[in-house]
Formats: sequence, C-alpha cells, structure tokens
Amino acid sequence: MDKKRLIQIFEDKNVGSVLIDEPMKNHTSFKIGGPVDIMILPRTEDEVKLAMKLCKENKLQFMIMGNGSNLLIKDGGIRGVIIKLNENFNKVEVKDDRIYAQSGALLNAISRIALENSLSGFEFATGIPGALGGAMTMNAGAYGGEMKDVVESVRVLDENGDIKEYSNEEMNFRYRGSRVSDEGLTVLTIVFKLKHGKHEDIKAIIDDLTHKRTSKQPLEYPSGGSTFKRPVGYYAGKLIDDSGLRGLRYGGAEVSKKHCGFVINIEEATCKDVLTLIDIVKKTVKDNFGVELEREIKLLGEEL
Repeated sequence: MDKKRLIQIFEDKNVGSVLIDEPMKNHTSFKIGGPVDIMILPRTEDEVKLAMKLCKENKLQFMIMGNGSNLLIKDGGIRGVIIKLNENFNKVEVKDDRIYAQSGALLNAISRIALENSLSGFEFATGIPGALGGAMTMNAGAYGGEMKDVVESVRVLDENGDIKEYSNEEMNFRYRGSRVSDEGLTVLTIVFKLKHGKHEDIKAIIDDLTHKRTSKQPLEYPSGGSTFKRPVGYYAGKLIDDSGLRGLRYGGAEVSKKHCGFVINIEEATCKDVLTLIDIVKKTVKDNFGVELEREIKLLGEEL
C-alpha cells in the first residue's frame, strides 16, 4: 500500500480529515489496539459516499465505525481504511417533538438534548456508551427501552453507494439486531419521535438510571461494555461470579469486581490479554454449568 499516494488522493478529493498509522487505542472505549493504515473522518453525507467510492476504486479494504464502544482491536492493528463517523459527523437538531441527528452523535448527547428540550422517551439510553450508528445496528437498549421504541426513520447508505430511507417498521428491529446488521448498511441520519414532558420528571428518571448504571458497572475503567451476550435462561455475570472468577486477572485485563459481566482494561492490557481472559472465563463457565458464553464485543484486526 502506497500510503502517501492514497492520502494525497483522499485529501485532493476533500473527504474530511485524513490520518495515517493512527493508533486504534485512541478510538475505542477499551483503549486497546494497534494502528490502522488510514483513518478518514468525514463531515457530510457526500464525504462519506466519496470516501467509500475512493476506497472501492483503489481496491482498499475499508470499514465504517462510530465511537468504538463495542470494539476490541487486535494488537497488530488494521490494514486498510477506517471511515470513522463520530466527532466530525454528530450534528443534532430539534424540531418540535422530533430530534434529527447524524449517526456519529453520542447517545448521552441525545439524552441531554432531549432533557434540555423537555422531550421524553429517550431516558433509557442515558449512559449507554457509543454513537447512534452502532445503536441502530444493534437496536441498543437498557432498562426496558430500545431504539425501536423511539426511532421514526433511518437514512442509510447501502453497499452500492445509494442513499435510502427506512421507516421504523422497515428497519426490522429486534433484540441486538436490525436491517443495518442484516444488509451491511451505513447509518447516516436518524429521526427520533419523542413526547413533550415535564423537565423535572425527565431529569428524575435520568438521575435514577445514571445512579443505577454508575453503581453497578465499572465505568471508571476502559472496557467494551458487556463482554458476553446474555445466554438464554441465565445471566452471564452471575455464571461468571458463581464460577469464582470475580477479580480474575490475566496481564492487564481483569474480570471486574464490580460487575462480572465486564472484562476491563485495568492496566495497559493488550488485546491478547483480554482474549486469553475471555477464553478462560468461557471454559470455566462451560465446565461448571454447561453453558456456552458468546462474546458480544466485536473483534477486528491482525495479530502482531
């Protein structure tokens, strides 16, 4: 890969900010991962389309990412291009009871804006890490609410570079899945339909959920959120705790003492540390209870 030539092409075409050999640990909540060859940070839909088009024309492997809150990047980094839709692609606008947001906007930011405008319905998303694009992909939810409850429509870019808009019903939302994940779509903008409410009532719910989250989850350490999917009929955290694994450590990675469903980066953990600990947890739980835990965190990249 002739990085200098490719960067010149991207910069000449004005696709947004372009970074070379960018450490992925700076772009994930786990704070782990080697460098990506090229990272592009578009600002508009046209720049997103153009970046994807140039990658295809130059036969470059590329991936779209948001805030990196559910990603574990291998220590050798990523070959190819990351198109990151986050801090440069996060505009939010409020019109009456609707919120219009680019996919890079953070859920926390939307929750705060909804509160500022006395709009109810988005309180459940308070504290959920990540950006809207990922939330649409997996129909993110917590405390009895999901994205499908508040989304009116989603504007996407398909693999052919065509922009389409889908209604809530057409998005095929379900537990941890949607049309986005089914068809490999890129989320551009979302329209949320909320309800007018009382500011003090909305704030009370947000304060309560914030307390629940901060008191039960290890938010003070880097992690990828819940490490494992919930097995049918069980809770991953309880199975791990009942297996005597609370606080188990490998290298810089640890099974959180606060919530056993989280593997955390406690001291400059490598991806290898995290994966080794995950394998130990999975084997121990399988041996003890016959339950196969499935990793929820997405793994990308190459070994060193």
